[in-house]
Amino acid sequence: MQKLARLTLPLYLFLFLGAVGLVSCAPENREGVVETQFASYWYQGTAEVNVFDLQQSRYGVVRPGKAVMIFVTEDFSKSKQVKLDAPEDRPSDAQKVLKLNMTRDFVTGVYPYHTMLSVFTPVYEESPAPKLTASVTEWCGQSFTQLNHKSGKYTAKQFSYFESEGDLESKLDGQAEEELFTLIRLHPDLVPLGNVTLIPSLIFQRFAHIPLKAEQATISRKALGSDQAEVKVVYAEIGRTVTIRYQQLFPFEITGFTETWTKANGQQEVTTATRTHLRQMPYWKQNEQVYESLRKELGL
Repeated sequence: MQKLARLTLPLYLFLFLGAVGLVSCAPENREGVVETQFASYWYQGTAEVNVFDLQQSRYGVVRPGKAVMIFVTEDFSKSKQVKLDAPEDRPSDAQKVLKLNMTRDFVTGVYPYHTMLSVFTPVYEESPAPKLTASVTEWCGQSFTQLNHKSGKYTAKQFSYFESEGDLESKLDGQAEEELFTLIRLHPDLVPLGNVTLIPSLIFQRFAHIPLKAEQATISRKALGSDQAEVKVVYAEIGRTVTIRYQQLFPFEITGFTETWTKANGQQEVTTATRTHLRQMPYWKQNEQVYESLRKELGL
């Protein structure tokens, strides 16, 4: 204490300003995101792997398959909108995101389908996902869509083996439907409720072969009991309804989803996914043959 008493005023000011600087440099959380709680689960050097039994409606028939959701945090470049290889070298460009990689695999007759979606949602900044990508591959060919959020809107680039859907670029003003999954994982209260302008699922848009544009939707939320809840999205104009089921307590795990598309002729196509397995694992390190048994443990 005597040594502290002899500190000069400039040094006191230095220590005070340093403490203020540390506080000002700390990330400002989104509303509802508790940093200590979030960090204890998401910053442990692993990803959360969720496996779902998939019943995918395609060509008027429900096809059995598997869906996988992988949630993991990473450092994202604000300027390039890609994962940073060395965030410590460019701290001012680094942005912490919660990433969702989601795949669906199913078979239609003799040939297989594989889809992949990636969503990057900022953990701390109150801003939309800077980037979303989606691909669909099957024996007829492949398609790819990318959304980049800049200057308040999304720039959409579409590539496809279909003449009418390939090599297109457009501007979209709205929130991405598929970001609802990551917003729920951050905190369900971040999901906007009521009348919302949404960009429908990029996977659905490719399956339905409809123009990629923002649509008016109504979002609601309700408790289901036993700490379960659901978010429901209804697009009246395009006949699409999406229901996402999740646990109400942190870490707000996704337990399933249902997609219903009512076509103009009244025919309905219903897709459901029910979670069967969950595991936290550093899967990117588990790429040797000895780890292939883990797929069986995951129900894959």
